[in-house]
Amino acid sequence: MRDLVALRRVRDRMDREYAKPLNVEELARGAHVSAGHLSREFRRVYGESPYSYLMTRRIERAMTLLRRGDLSVTEVCFEVGFSSLGTFSTRFAELVGVPPSTYRRDHSQAAAGIPACLAKQVTRPVRIQEARPR
Repeated sequence: MRDLVALRRVRDRMDREYAKPLNVEELARGAHVSAGHLSREFRRVYGESPYSYLMTRRIERAMTLLRRGDLSVTEVCFEVGFSSLGTFSTRFAELVGVPPSTYRRDHSQAAAGIPACLAKQVTRPVRIQEARPR
């Protein structure tokens, strides 16, 4: 039970501080466990690695900012915590299926008129591997 509380705190920290430079070692130190233990338990409980979870949070936020349309792709990249435009574009395309510039162009009105709480659910990224039928 104590591990579950620690994992929730780690996940909540990633949700709050997604734009900051976070790594598994630092998150594990904050939870008073080893990086390996954190990674194994996080994957067991949440079904993905801490790194994957953090990338998903960053990309979700990037999608929202890109739909808003008032920031460039480069500004969005740095706003959500990436330090490299290339890495951001690669991760975005892997998760969303299109590059951020295409997403910005084609989805600027995708959530218009939808309450933010619903827009988040409707526009949540799905990993391309998860979307394929089995």
